[in-house]
Amino acid sequence: MYRFFCFLYIRNKSIFIMKKILALFGFLFFAFTSCAQDHKTVEVEEISTYYLIRHAEKDRSNSSNRNPDLSEIGVERAKKWSEVMSHIDFDAVYSTKYNRTMQTATPTAERNNLDIQSYDPRKMYDAKFQKATKGQTVLIVGHSNTTPFFVNKILKEEKFDAMEDDNNSNLYIVTVTKDSRTCVVLKID
Repeated sequence: MYRFFCFLYIRNKSIFIMKKILALFGFLFFAFTSCAQDHKTVEVEEISTYYLIRHAEKDRSNSSNRNPDLSEIGVERAKKWSEVMSHIDFDAVYSTKYNRTMQTATPTAERNNLDIQSYDPRKMYDAKFQKATKGQTVLIVGHSNTTPFFVNKILKEEKFDAMEDDNNSNLYIVTVTKDSRTCVVLKID
């Protein structure tokens, strides 16, 4: 008889423990599926990051040439820009249609296996450009009189003046989210 009561006690205890384990599994299952459903409804914030530089040093040997190539120093600077930004995975590279900007953009575009897309400096950061670059990381190569103003357009404020004609070393990094627009300027000699 003692064995019978021990058997019933152990059996009831086992059933009690099994119920607790099933309840725990049920709770965990509910918790994980609830979290999974909540996770699906969370929006991922799109971040657009723009890296803007002025073209590298141009060949100034012919002052009447309106579309000069880069000088030897400029070619080296274009390669250095590519090295400086080698850790960045660009989604797009934009340049004006001038030789010096295209040549400055080429090493970085090649490093990222991208074609250079052209932009019209008179239509900086228009709706078409914003839509095409939303959520992307983009390099934009411009001029001393367009690059700072492009940054201003993105920031929606008049923060920067034209660059000095001998300044080929500014790197503007502009980050745009749903709620903010920020800019950092680095000088890379």
